[in-house]
Amino acid sequence: MTRILTSLATVLLLGAIFMNNSAHAEIFELRIYTTNEGKLDDLHARFRDHTTDLFEKHGMTNMGYWVPEGSKDTLIYVLSHKSREHAAKSWDGFRNDPVWQRVFKASRVDGPLLSKAPEATFLKATDYTPKKKWKNGKEGGFFELRIYQAAEGKLGKLDARFRDHTMDLFEKHGMKNLAYWHPTDEPLSKDHLHYIIWHESKEAAAASWKAFIADPDWKAAAAASGVGRLAKPPISVYMQATDYSKIK
Repeated sequence: MTRILTSLATVLLLGAIFMNNSAHAEIFELRIYTTNEGKLDDLHARFRDHTTDLFEKHGMTNMGYWVPEGSKDTLIYVLSHKSREHAAKSWDGFRNDPVWQRVFKASRVDGPLLSKAPEATFLKATDYTPKKKWKNGKEGGFFELRIYQAAEGKLGKLDARFRDHTMDLFEKHGMKNLAYWHPTDEPLSKDHLHYIIWHESKEAAAASWKAFIADPDWKAAAAASGVGRLAKPPISVYMQATDYSKIK
């Protein structure tokens, strides 16, 4: 888990959540928080009771909040912004908001919640990110974050395989496509793909992946695109949504 989260921090990116047209906002921001021991619940309380509302007040859209499976010290969340310039102004307004300053100070009476500074990565949606509304507010389930590093010069072909084949096969085998992104900044923008899919449960995820890998249509698509040459084996993180993970 430590290795995965370290990779997330340097490579990237996303619960009851609505994926709607805001999924095509110009810029997304993945943020990863690591708490001091025993402080994760306090961090949840701060987000639940104050932070998410203040984000919206300052023009940021809450996309989703998750805890990696089995983690006791990590929160992963995604915001959307109209632009990088808008993001900078929003964060400046948020940090200087007297309400936030009071909340922040009060939450640290018994010591700081975070063990280190938050880590952030900016992302943009691919042209094949789903445009449809999708709601799982009553369904629960598991989210899976997957990060691919394409072979040199192969990101376009990797995108094409997802656009033309993989996404449909995911849906065929019970996996829901939520969002697909590329990092905005070099060097990651040259070869990385990040995406989030949804499963009914961890057991369902295992069954879905097994069926997907065995599907003759997937085997044909993979062979045609150059399986084993387009990308390194992906990083995969299963995540569960927090109770405050929703678009308001």
